[in-house]
Amino acid sequence: MRKWIAALLLACLPVPAFAETPVTGPRHSTAQRAETLGPSLDAYFRRYMTEQHVPGLVWGIVADGRLAYVQTMGSLTPEDPTRIVTPDSLFRIASMSKAFTALAILKLRDAGRLRLDDLAERYVPELRNWRYPTADSPRIRVRDLLSHVGGLVTDDPWGDRQQVLTEAEFTALLRQGPPFTRAPQSQFEYSNYGYALLGRIVSNVSGRRYQDYIRDEIMRPLGMASSGYDIAASPLERRAIGYRWENDAFVREPDMRDGAFGAMGGVQTSARDYARWAAFLLAAWPARDGPETGPVRRATVRELGQGLNFVSLSRRPGDPNSCPQAGAYGMGFRIAQDCDLGLTLAHGGGYPGYGSYLLLLPEHGVAIFAFANRTYAGPSPAVWQAAVALHGEGALRPRTIEASPAIASSYRVVEAMWNAGTVEPGRRHLAMNFLMDRSAENWVAEFVRLKAQTGACITAPSIDPTGALSATFQWVCGRGRLQGQILLAPTSPPTIQALRLRVVPNP
Repeated sequence: MRKWIAALLLACLPVPAFAETPVTGPRHSTAQRAETLGPSLDAYFRRYMTEQHVPGLVWGIVADGRLAYVQTMGSLTPEDPTRIVTPDSLFRIASMSKAFTALAILKLRDAGRLRLDDLAERYVPELRNWRYPTADSPRIRVRDLLSHVGGLVTDDPWGDRQQVLTEAEFTALLRQGPPFTRAPQSQFEYSNYGYALLGRIVSNVSGRRYQDYIRDEIMRPLGMASSGYDIAASPLERRAIGYRWENDAFVREPDMRDGAFGAMGGVQTSARDYARWAAFLLAAWPARDGPETGPVRRATVRELGQGLNFVSLSRRPGDPNSCPQAGAYGMGFRIAQDCDLGLTLAHGGGYPGYGSYLLLLPEHGVAIFAFANRTYAGPSPAVWQAAVALHGEGALRPRTIEASPAIASSYRVVEAMWNAGTVEPGRRHLAMNFLMDRSAENWVAEFVRLKAQTGACITAPSIDPTGALSATFQWVCGRGRLQGQILLAPTSPPTIQALRLRVVPNP
Protein backbone atom coordinates (compact mmCIF):
# COMPACT_ATOMS: atom_id res chain seq x y z
CA MET A 1 0.00 0.00 0.00
CA ARG A 2 2.85 2.40 0.84
CA LYS A 3 4.33 2.20 -2.63
CA TRP A 4 1.01 3.12 -4.21
CA ILE A 5 0.62 6.10 -1.86
CA ALA A 6 4.04 7.22 -3.04
CA ALA A 7 3.01 6.57 -6.61
CA LEU A 8 -0.10 8.71 -6.21
CA LEU A 9 1.94 11.56 -4.78
CA LEU A 10 4.40 11.39 -7.65
CA ALA A 11 1.60 11.20 -10.18
CA CYS A 12 0.38 14.58 -8.99
CA LEU A 13 3.68 16.22 -9.86
CA PRO A 14 3.85 18.13 -13.14
CA VAL A 15 5.22 16.39 -16.20
CA PRO A 16 8.94 17.22 -16.41
CA ALA A 17 9.75 19.40 -19.39
CA PHE A 18 12.70 18.09 -21.34
CA ALA A 19 15.18 20.46 -22.96
CA GLU A 20 13.56 22.28 -25.85
CA THR A 21 15.18 22.41 -29.25
CA PRO A 22 17.35 25.47 -29.91
CA VAL A 23 15.37 27.99 -31.93
CA THR A 24 15.98 31.23 -33.72
CA GLY A 25 13.62 33.96 -32.63
CA PRO A 26 10.79 33.59 -30.07
CA ARG A 27 9.96 30.22 -28.55
CA HIS A 28 7.30 28.51 -30.62
CA SER A 29 3.85 28.09 -29.09
CA THR A 30 2.82 24.63 -30.22
CA ALA A 31 1.69 23.73 -26.71
CA GLN A 32 -0.48 26.84 -26.47
CA ARG A 33 -2.06 26.08 -29.84
CA ALA A 34 -2.69 22.49 -28.74
CA GLU A 35 -4.47 23.73 -25.61
CA THR A 36 -6.65 26.00 -27.73
CA LEU A 37 -7.42 23.52 -30.50
CA GLY A 38 -7.68 20.39 -28.37
CA PRO A 39 -11.41 20.69 -27.57
CA SER A 40 -12.25 20.91 -31.28
CA LEU A 41 -10.44 17.60 -31.84
CA ASP A 42 -12.37 15.71 -29.18
CA ALA A 43 -15.06 14.90 -31.74
CA TYR A 44 -12.74 12.48 -33.56
CA PHE A 45 -12.35 10.43 -30.40
CA ARG A 46 -16.02 10.60 -29.37
CA ARG A 47 -17.04 9.33 -32.81
CA TYR A 48 -14.47 6.57 -32.57
CA MET A 49 -15.81 5.54 -29.14
CA THR A 50 -19.37 5.36 -30.43
CA GLU A 51 -18.55 3.47 -33.61
CA GLN A 52 -16.19 1.03 -31.92
CA HIS A 53 -18.21 0.48 -28.71
CA VAL A 54 -15.53 1.68 -26.31
CA PRO A 55 -16.41 2.08 -22.60
CA GLY A 56 -13.67 4.57 -21.75
CA LEU A 57 -10.86 6.54 -23.37
CA VAL A 58 -8.19 9.11 -22.66
CA TRP A 59 -6.19 10.99 -25.26
CA GLY A 60 -3.56 13.67 -25.12
CA ILE A 61 -1.15 15.95 -26.96
CA VAL A 62 2.45 16.35 -25.81
CA ALA A 63 4.18 19.50 -27.08
CA ASP A 64 7.04 21.72 -25.96
CA GLY A 65 8.12 19.00 -23.53
CA ARG A 66 4.86 18.76 -21.59
CA LEU A 67 1.33 17.36 -21.62
CA ALA A 68 -0.31 20.28 -23.39
CA TYR A 69 -3.82 18.86 -23.68
CA VAL A 70 -5.57 15.83 -22.21
CA GLN A 71 -9.20 14.76 -22.44
CA THR A 72 -11.03 11.84 -20.85
CA MET A 73 -14.25 10.19 -21.98
CA GLY A 74 -16.49 7.42 -20.69
CA SER A 75 -15.98 5.10 -17.76
CA LEU A 76 -13.50 2.65 -16.34
CA THR A 77 -16.20 -0.01 -16.56
CA PRO A 78 -19.58 0.06 -18.37
CA GLU A 79 -21.12 -1.60 -15.32
CA ASP A 80 -20.64 1.59 -13.31
CA PRO A 81 -20.80 4.82 -15.38
CA THR A 82 -19.92 6.88 -12.29
CA ARG A 83 -16.36 5.48 -12.35
CA ILE A 84 -15.20 7.98 -14.94
CA VAL A 85 -11.86 7.95 -16.73
CA THR A 86 -9.31 10.51 -15.50
CA PRO A 87 -5.78 11.42 -16.66
CA ASP A 88 -4.53 9.19 -13.82
CA SER A 89 -6.58 6.13 -14.83
CA LEU A 90 -4.48 3.07 -15.60
CA PHE A 91 -4.68 1.34 -19.00
CA ARG A 92 -2.69 -1.51 -20.44
CA ILE A 93 -1.06 -0.25 -23.63
CA ALA A 94 -0.25 -3.63 -25.18
CA SER A 95 2.30 -3.51 -28.00
CA MET A 96 3.20 0.11 -27.31
CA SER A 97 5.26 -1.62 -24.60
CA LYS A 98 7.70 -2.80 -27.27
CA ALA A 99 9.43 0.58 -27.43
CA PHE A 100 10.47 0.19 -23.78
CA THR A 101 11.96 -3.20 -24.61
CA ALA A 102 13.81 -1.88 -27.64
CA LEU A 103 15.27 1.02 -25.67
CA ALA A 104 16.36 -1.34 -22.88
CA ILE A 105 18.30 -3.42 -25.43
CA LEU A 106 19.98 -0.28 -26.79
CA LYS A 107 20.79 0.94 -23.28
CA LEU A 108 22.52 -2.38 -22.52
CA ARG A 109 24.35 -2.06 -25.83
CA ASP A 110 25.56 1.41 -24.80
CA ALA A 111 26.86 -0.09 -21.57
CA GLY A 112 28.89 -2.65 -23.53
CA ARG A 113 26.81 -5.55 -22.25
CA LEU A 114 25.68 -6.79 -25.67
CA ARG A 115 26.00 -6.13 -29.40
CA LEU A 116 23.10 -5.86 -31.83
CA ASP A 117 24.84 -7.99 -34.44
CA ASP A 118 25.53 -10.82 -32.01
CA LEU A 119 23.52 -13.99 -32.44
CA ALA A 120 20.56 -14.03 -30.06
CA GLU A 121 21.59 -17.50 -28.92
CA ARG A 122 24.66 -15.97 -27.28
CA TYR A 123 22.34 -14.48 -24.67
CA VAL A 124 19.55 -17.09 -24.74
CA PRO A 125 21.26 -20.52 -24.94
CA GLU A 126 17.99 -22.37 -25.61
CA LEU A 127 18.05 -20.96 -29.17
CA ARG A 128 21.18 -22.91 -30.11
CA ASN A 129 19.17 -26.03 -30.91
CA TRP A 130 16.50 -24.32 -33.01
CA ARG A 131 15.95 -25.83 -36.44
CA TYR A 132 16.03 -23.19 -39.17
CA PRO A 133 13.82 -23.51 -42.28
CA THR A 134 16.58 -23.85 -44.90
CA ALA A 135 20.21 -24.89 -44.96
CA ASP A 136 21.26 -21.37 -45.93
CA SER A 137 19.17 -19.56 -43.29
CA PRO A 138 21.19 -17.05 -41.25
CA ARG A 139 20.84 -17.48 -37.52
CA ILE A 140 18.83 -14.83 -35.69
CA ARG A 141 20.68 -11.74 -34.49
CA VAL A 142 19.53 -9.44 -31.71
CA ARG A 143 19.00 -6.78 -34.39
CA ASP A 144 16.63 -9.09 -36.31
CA LEU A 145 14.35 -9.43 -33.29
CA LEU A 146 14.21 -5.65 -32.80
CA SER A 147 13.01 -5.09 -36.38
CA HIS A 148 10.79 -8.19 -36.70
CA VAL A 149 12.86 -9.92 -39.37
CA GLY A 150 13.68 -13.08 -37.44
CA GLY A 151 11.60 -15.33 -39.69
CA LEU A 152 9.01 -15.95 -36.95
CA VAL A 153 5.36 -16.00 -37.95
CA THR A 154 2.99 -13.14 -37.19
CA ASP A 155 1.38 -14.19 -33.91
CA ASP A 156 -1.49 -11.82 -33.24
CA PRO A 157 -3.64 -12.81 -31.39
CA TRP A 158 -1.89 -15.97 -30.10
CA GLY A 159 1.02 -13.99 -28.69
CA ASP A 160 -1.25 -11.75 -26.62
CA ARG A 161 -2.56 -14.72 -24.66
CA GLN A 162 0.97 -15.82 -23.77
CA GLN A 163 1.26 -12.83 -21.43
CA VAL A 164 0.55 -15.11 -18.47
CA LEU A 165 3.37 -17.61 -19.11
CA THR A 166 5.75 -18.10 -16.22
CA GLU A 167 9.46 -17.83 -16.92
CA ALA A 168 9.77 -21.62 -16.54
CA GLU A 169 6.99 -22.16 -19.09
CA PHE A 170 8.65 -19.74 -21.49
CA THR A 171 11.95 -21.59 -21.09
CA ALA A 172 10.20 -24.83 -22.01
CA LEU A 173 8.71 -23.13 -25.08
CA LEU A 174 12.15 -21.90 -26.10
CA ARG A 175 13.65 -25.35 -25.74
CA GLN A 176 10.93 -26.79 -27.93
CA GLY A 177 11.71 -24.22 -30.62
CA PRO A 178 9.18 -22.59 -32.96
CA PRO A 179 8.45 -23.47 -36.58
CA PHE A 180 9.73 -20.74 -38.89
CA THR A 181 7.56 -19.09 -41.53
CA ARG A 182 10.59 -18.00 -43.60
CA ALA A 183 14.34 -17.56 -43.41
CA PRO A 184 15.50 -14.82 -41.02
CA GLN A 185 16.49 -11.46 -42.54
CA SER A 186 14.36 -12.01 -45.64
CA GLN A 187 11.16 -10.11 -44.82
CA PHE A 188 9.42 -8.09 -42.11
CA GLU A 189 6.86 -10.07 -40.13
CA TYR A 190 5.55 -8.84 -36.81
CA SER A 191 6.37 -11.19 -33.92
CA ASN A 192 5.33 -10.91 -30.27
CA TYR A 193 7.39 -14.05 -29.64
CA GLY A 194 10.45 -12.17 -30.90
CA TYR A 195 9.95 -9.30 -28.46
CA ALA A 196 9.38 -11.74 -25.60
CA LEU A 197 12.78 -13.13 -26.57
CA LEU A 198 14.24 -9.63 -26.29
CA GLY A 199 12.80 -9.43 -22.78
CA ARG A 200 14.62 -12.65 -21.90
CA ILE A 201 17.82 -11.15 -23.31
CA VAL A 202 17.38 -8.07 -21.08
CA SER A 203 16.95 -10.34 -18.06
CA ASN A 204 19.89 -12.60 -18.84
CA VAL A 205 22.28 -9.77 -19.69
CA SER A 206 21.33 -7.41 -16.85
CA GLY A 207 20.95 -10.10 -14.21
CA ARG A 208 17.58 -8.60 -13.24
CA ARG A 209 13.97 -9.40 -14.06
CA TYR A 210 13.05 -7.64 -17.27
CA GLN A 211 10.25 -5.77 -15.51
CA ASP A 212 12.58 -4.58 -12.74
CA TYR A 213 15.13 -3.35 -15.26
CA ILE A 214 12.55 -1.28 -17.15
CA ARG A 215 11.16 0.13 -13.92
CA ASP A 216 14.51 1.04 -12.38
CA GLU A 217 16.43 2.15 -15.47
CA ILE A 218 13.75 3.89 -17.56
CA MET A 219 10.37 4.42 -15.89
CA ARG A 220 11.40 5.68 -12.46
CA PRO A 221 14.10 8.06 -13.75
CA LEU A 222 11.38 9.61 -15.92
CA GLY A 223 9.01 9.97 -12.96
CA MET A 224 6.63 7.28 -14.25
CA ALA A 225 5.70 6.21 -10.72
CA SER A 226 2.28 4.82 -11.67
CA SER A 227 3.55 2.68 -14.55
CA GLY A 228 4.57 -0.96 -14.41
CA TYR A 229 3.68 -4.51 -15.33
CA ASP A 230 2.05 -6.10 -12.29
CA ILE A 231 -1.56 -4.99 -12.58
CA ALA A 232 -2.51 -6.89 -9.43
CA ALA A 233 -0.36 -4.44 -7.46
CA SER A 234 -2.10 -1.38 -8.90
CA PRO A 235 -5.06 0.27 -7.16
CA LEU A 236 -8.31 -1.15 -8.50
CA GLU A 237 -10.09 2.20 -8.19
CA ARG A 238 -7.78 3.67 -10.86
CA ARG A 239 -7.77 0.69 -13.19
CA ALA A 240 -9.58 0.74 -16.55
CA ILE A 241 -11.22 -2.67 -16.79
CA GLY A 242 -10.88 -4.46 -20.12
CA TYR A 243 -13.89 -5.57 -22.18
CA ARG A 244 -14.63 -6.95 -25.61
CA TRP A 245 -17.78 -6.18 -27.63
CA GLU A 246 -19.60 -9.43 -28.42
CA ASN A 247 -23.22 -10.14 -29.38
CA ASP A 248 -24.08 -6.45 -28.95
CA ALA A 249 -22.90 -6.40 -25.35
CA PHE A 250 -19.74 -5.83 -23.32
CA VAL A 251 -18.06 -9.00 -22.11
CA ARG A 252 -15.43 -8.77 -19.38
CA GLU A 253 -11.97 -9.89 -20.43
CA PRO A 254 -9.88 -11.75 -17.85
CA ASP A 255 -7.12 -9.76 -16.18
CA MET A 256 -3.92 -11.32 -17.48
CA ARG A 257 -1.20 -11.48 -14.86
CA ASP A 258 2.29 -10.19 -15.35
CA GLY A 259 4.32 -12.89 -17.07
CA ALA A 260 7.19 -13.81 -19.36
CA PHE A 261 5.66 -12.13 -22.43
CA GLY A 262 5.43 -8.76 -20.67
CA ALA A 263 8.21 -7.40 -22.88
CA MET A 264 5.93 -7.55 -25.90
CA GLY A 265 2.87 -5.91 -24.34
CA GLY A 266 2.53 -5.83 -20.58
CA VAL A 267 2.90 -2.15 -19.62
CA GLN A 268 0.13 -0.50 -17.61
CA THR A 269 0.29 3.30 -17.45
CA SER A 270 -1.69 6.52 -17.17
CA ALA A 271 -1.93 9.49 -19.50
CA ARG A 272 0.10 11.66 -17.14
CA ASP A 273 2.84 9.06 -16.85
CA TYR A 274 2.89 8.27 -20.54
CA ALA A 275 3.27 11.94 -21.41
CA ARG A 276 6.60 11.86 -19.57
CA TRP A 277 7.74 9.00 -21.81
CA ALA A 278 6.58 10.74 -24.99
CA ALA A 279 8.26 14.02 -23.98
CA PHE A 280 11.51 12.17 -23.29
CA LEU A 281 11.44 10.50 -26.71
CA LEU A 282 10.71 13.76 -28.54
CA ALA A 283 13.54 15.53 -26.71
CA ALA A 284 16.03 13.36 -28.62
CA TRP A 285 15.41 15.34 -31.83
CA PRO A 286 17.28 17.07 -33.35
CA ALA A 287 20.90 16.15 -32.67
CA ARG A 288 22.57 18.98 -30.76
CA ASP A 289 25.10 20.02 -28.16
CA GLY A 290 24.15 20.25 -24.52
CA PRO A 291 23.92 17.96 -21.49
CA GLU A 292 22.05 14.66 -21.52
CA THR A 293 18.99 14.87 -19.26
CA GLY A 294 17.33 11.48 -19.73
CA PRO A 295 18.09 7.90 -18.67
CA VAL A 296 19.26 7.01 -22.20
CA ARG A 297 21.40 9.09 -24.58
CA ARG A 298 19.58 11.17 -27.20
CA ALA A 299 21.50 9.52 -30.03
CA THR A 300 20.39 6.12 -28.74
CA VAL A 301 16.73 7.17 -28.64
CA ARG A 302 16.98 8.31 -32.26
CA GLU A 303 18.10 4.80 -33.20
CA LEU A 304 14.56 3.62 -32.51
CA GLY A 305 13.77 5.15 -35.91
CA GLN A 306 16.31 2.98 -37.74
CA GLY A 307 15.03 -0.21 -39.33
CA LEU A 308 16.37 -2.89 -41.65
CA ASN A 309 14.81 -1.16 -44.67
CA PHE A 310 12.10 -3.64 -45.59
CA VAL A 311 10.06 -0.71 -46.92
CA SER A 312 6.37 -0.85 -47.77
CA LEU A 313 3.75 1.63 -48.96
CA SER A 314 0.68 2.38 -46.88
CA ARG A 315 -1.79 5.17 -46.16
CA ARG A 316 -2.83 6.88 -42.97
CA PRO A 317 -4.98 4.66 -40.75
CA GLY A 318 -8.64 5.23 -41.49
CA ASP A 319 -7.94 7.38 -44.57
CA PRO A 320 -7.66 5.31 -47.78
CA ASN A 321 -7.44 8.50 -49.85
CA SER A 322 -4.46 10.02 -48.04
CA CYS A 323 -1.06 10.35 -49.64
CA PRO A 324 0.94 7.11 -49.62
CA GLN A 325 3.65 6.72 -47.02
CA ALA A 326 6.92 4.87 -47.44
CA GLY A 327 7.47 3.09 -44.15
CA ALA A 328 9.50 0.43 -42.41
CA TYR A 329 9.67 -1.02 -38.91
CA GLY A 330 12.41 0.51 -36.80
CA MET A 331 12.95 -0.68 -33.24
CA GLY A 332 9.67 -0.63 -31.34
CA PHE A 333 8.18 1.84 -33.83
CA ARG A 334 6.88 1.92 -37.37
CA ILE A 335 8.73 4.66 -39.23
CA ALA A 336 7.20 6.55 -42.16
CA GLN A 337 7.53 9.76 -44.15
CA ASP A 338 4.20 11.58 -44.45
CA CYS A 339 3.54 14.19 -47.14
CA ASP A 340 2.20 16.69 -44.59
CA LEU A 341 3.61 15.61 -41.23
CA GLY A 342 7.15 14.68 -42.22
CA LEU A 343 8.94 12.00 -40.23
CA THR A 344 6.58 9.93 -38.09
CA LEU A 345 7.18 7.21 -35.51
CA ALA A 346 4.04 5.32 -34.57
CA HIS A 347 2.87 2.18 -32.87
CA GLY A 348 -0.45 0.72 -31.89
CA GLY A 349 -1.37 -1.63 -29.10
CA GLY A 350 -3.99 -4.34 -29.34
CA TYR A 351 -4.68 -6.61 -26.40
CA PRO A 352 -7.56 -8.50 -24.77
CA GLY A 353 -9.50 -5.65 -23.19
CA TYR A 354 -7.43 -2.76 -24.51
CA GLY A 355 -6.40 -0.72 -27.54
CA SER A 356 -3.93 2.15 -27.77
CA TYR A 357 -1.93 4.24 -30.22
CA LEU A 358 1.00 6.67 -30.22
CA LEU A 359 2.10 9.02 -33.00
CA LEU A 360 5.38 10.91 -32.65
CA LEU A 361 6.15 13.88 -34.89
CA PRO A 362 9.80 14.53 -33.95
CA GLU A 363 10.32 17.29 -36.53
CA HIS A 364 7.61 19.28 -34.75
CA GLY A 365 8.20 18.15 -31.16
CA VAL A 366 4.63 16.82 -30.88
CA ALA A 367 3.12 13.49 -29.83
CA ILE A 368 -0.51 12.40 -29.83
CA PHE A 369 -1.65 9.27 -27.97
CA ALA A 370 -4.85 7.54 -26.92
CA PHE A 371 -5.79 4.61 -24.64
CA ALA A 372 -9.07 2.67 -24.67
CA ASN A 373 -10.46 -0.27 -22.68
CA ARG A 374 -11.95 -2.46 -25.40
CA THR A 375 -10.26 -5.46 -27.03
CA TYR A 376 -8.15 -4.47 -30.06
CA ALA A 377 -9.82 -1.06 -30.21
CA GLY A 378 -6.83 0.67 -31.70
CA PRO A 379 -7.68 4.41 -31.94
CA SER A 380 -5.19 5.06 -34.74
CA PRO A 381 -7.67 6.80 -37.14
CA ALA A 382 -8.67 9.37 -34.53
CA VAL A 383 -5.03 10.05 -33.59
CA TRP A 384 -4.03 10.64 -37.21
CA GLN A 385 -7.11 12.78 -37.84
CA ALA A 386 -6.14 14.95 -34.88
CA ALA A 387 -2.59 15.29 -36.19
CA VAL A 388 -3.73 16.25 -39.69
CA ALA A 389 -6.17 18.77 -38.19
CA LEU A 390 -3.39 20.36 -36.14
CA HIS A 391 -1.33 20.61 -39.31
CA GLY A 392 -4.24 22.19 -41.18
CA GLU A 393 -4.59 24.82 -38.44
CA GLY A 394 -0.90 25.68 -38.67
CA ALA A 395 -0.25 24.40 -35.15
CA LEU A 396 2.56 22.04 -36.16
CA ARG A 397 5.55 24.30 -36.46
CA PRO A 398 8.82 22.69 -37.54
CA ARG A 399 11.57 22.91 -35.00
CA THR A 400 13.92 25.62 -36.24
CA ILE A 401 17.58 24.91 -35.67
CA GLU A 402 20.22 27.61 -35.51
CA ALA A 403 22.28 28.23 -38.62
CA SER A 404 25.82 26.94 -38.29
CA PRO A 405 28.62 29.52 -38.55
CA ALA A 406 29.52 28.11 -41.98
CA ILE A 407 25.97 28.49 -43.31
CA ALA A 408 25.52 31.95 -41.78
CA SER A 409 28.78 33.12 -43.37
CA SER A 410 27.89 31.60 -46.76
CA TYR A 411 24.48 33.26 -46.67
CA ARG A 412 26.17 36.65 -46.29
CA VAL A 413 28.43 35.80 -49.24
CA VAL A 414 25.40 34.98 -51.41
CA GLU A 415 23.74 38.24 -50.37
CA ALA A 416 26.88 40.19 -51.33
CA MET A 417 27.10 38.47 -54.74
CA TRP A 418 23.43 39.21 -55.44
CA ASN A 419 23.76 42.87 -54.51
CA ALA A 420 26.92 43.24 -56.64
CA GLY A 421 25.45 41.28 -59.55
CA THR A 422 28.68 39.27 -59.81
CA VAL A 423 30.44 36.42 -58.03
CA GLU A 424 33.51 38.55 -57.36
CA PRO A 425 32.67 39.41 -53.71
CA GLY A 426 32.50 35.74 -52.89
CA ARG A 427 35.12 34.24 -55.17
CA ARG A 428 37.43 33.04 -52.39
CA HIS A 429 34.46 31.35 -50.67
CA LEU A 430 33.53 29.24 -53.71
CA ALA A 431 34.42 25.57 -54.03
CA MET A 432 36.67 24.58 -56.95
CA ASN A 433 33.73 23.22 -58.93
CA PHE A 434 31.51 26.29 -58.63
CA LEU A 435 32.84 28.31 -61.59
CA MET A 436 33.51 25.13 -63.58
CA ASP A 437 29.82 24.29 -63.46
CA ARG A 438 28.78 27.84 -64.45
CA SER A 439 31.18 30.58 -65.52
CA ALA A 440 31.48 33.92 -63.78
CA GLU A 441 30.18 35.62 -66.93
CA ASN A 442 27.14 33.36 -66.97
CA TRP A 443 26.43 34.19 -63.32
CA VAL A 444 26.40 37.90 -64.23
CA ALA A 445 23.81 37.19 -66.90
CA GLU A 446 21.81 35.03 -64.49
CA PHE A 447 21.69 37.76 -61.85
CA VAL A 448 20.50 40.27 -64.49
CA ARG A 449 17.78 37.88 -65.66
CA LEU A 450 16.50 37.14 -62.15
CA LYS A 451 16.53 40.79 -61.03
CA ALA A 452 14.46 41.72 -64.07
CA GLN A 453 11.80 39.30 -62.83
CA THR A 454 11.94 40.15 -59.12
CA GLY A 455 12.65 43.85 -58.88
CA ALA A 456 14.15 45.06 -55.61
CA CYS A 457 14.38 42.41 -52.88
CA ILE A 458 14.41 42.57 -49.10
CA THR A 459 17.37 40.39 -48.20
CA ALA A 460 16.74 40.35 -44.46
CA PRO A 461 17.92 37.09 -42.89
CA SER A 462 15.37 34.39 -43.70
CA ILE A 463 17.62 31.38 -43.79
CA ASP A 464 16.27 27.92 -43.00
CA PRO A 465 19.08 25.44 -42.30
CA THR A 466 18.51 21.90 -43.52
CA GLY A 467 21.80 20.77 -42.02
CA ALA A 468 25.10 22.22 -40.90
CA LEU A 469 26.20 22.50 -44.54
CA SER A 470 22.95 23.24 -46.37
CA ALA A 471 20.10 25.71 -46.17
CA THR A 472 17.24 27.30 -48.06
CA PHE A 473 16.21 30.96 -48.00
CA GLN A 474 13.50 33.20 -49.40
CA TRP A 475 13.53 36.91 -50.17
CA VAL A 476 10.44 39.05 -50.65
CA CYS A 477 10.81 41.15 -53.80
CA GLY A 478 8.79 43.76 -55.63
CA ARG A 479 7.48 41.41 -58.34
CA GLY A 480 7.81 38.02 -56.72
CA ARG A 481 9.85 35.98 -54.28
CA LEU A 482 13.34 34.69 -54.78
CA GLN A 483 13.88 31.22 -53.37
CA GLY A 484 17.41 29.94 -52.93
CA GLN A 485 19.33 26.88 -51.84
CA ILE A 486 22.92 26.83 -50.59
CA LEU A 487 24.96 23.64 -50.51
CA LEU A 488 28.47 23.67 -49.05
CA ALA A 489 31.32 21.36 -49.98
CA PRO A 490 33.08 19.04 -47.52
CA THR A 491 36.16 21.25 -47.46
CA SER A 492 37.92 22.86 -44.53
CA PRO A 493 36.79 25.56 -44.20
CA PRO A 494 33.47 24.77 -45.96
CA THR A 495 33.02 26.48 -49.34
CA ILE A 496 29.97 26.95 -51.59
CA GLN A 497 29.67 24.10 -54.06
CA ALA A 498 26.18 24.95 -55.36
CA LEU A 499 23.78 27.90 -55.37
CA ARG A 500 20.31 27.42 -56.82
CA LEU A 501 17.94 30.38 -57.35
CA ARG A 502 14.40 30.59 -58.72
CA VAL A 503 11.61 33.15 -58.84
CA VAL A 504 8.09 32.32 -57.69
CA PRO A 505 5.02 34.60 -57.78
CA ASN A 506 3.92 36.43 -54.65
CA PRO A 507 1.00 34.70 -52.94
